[in-house]
Amino acid sequence: MAADSAPLANLIDQFERMPGIGRKSAQRLAFYILNLPREASKKFADNIIEACEKIRRCSVCCDLTDREQCPVCSSPSRDRSVLCVVEDPRDVSAFERTGEYKGLYHVLHGAISPMNGVGPEDICLRELVERLGDDTVKEVIMATNPTVEGEATAVFISKLIKPLGVHVTRLAYGVPVGSDLEYADEVTLSRALEGRREI
Repeated sequence: MAADSAPLANLIDQFERMPGIGRKSAQRLAFYILNLPREASKKFADNIIEACEKIRRCSVCCDLTDREQCPVCSSPSRDRSVLCVVEDPRDVSAFERTGEYKGLYHVLHGAISPMNGVGPEDICLRELVERLGDDTVKEVIMATNPTVEGEATAVFISKLIKPLGVHVTRLAYGVPVGSDLEYADEVTLSRALEGRREI
């Protein structure tokens, strides 16, 4: 099949729109799909359609789920007094893999970024404030990314919810395990000093 065929070019364009996928990777993915047996490629397409139709935001925490409430929110064993605020559903998965965190989550689906036209009304901030209205949550852990946007979002949210009497904390950031101090940037080292604890 010619690489300039319209259906192939459209498929490549769709893959190239994905984050982290350049033109060459998009071409590889497109050719991979085209080389699948017809039944396998149909199943792949059906899985995409099914996910788009069935996956929605949890009515409580805004994480992605195929039910009204996600498994974390519907679990009676979770600590409902602690709420971890993250930017993205992938962040929830990262915390859950540790097996250490037993509280609940709130997914913002982004960070405040005026440069990119993203304001407080464009993320799931209203839902967060509504959750804090019944005095169940005693601590909110700000676990937004250690970026300019993530920091700005954490500061904005903390100023918004502190008057509600909720204790607001921020994740400690520091030097990754297995790395050398000489390769750490100034911000990372500053965070490591701020987050130090007694041993």
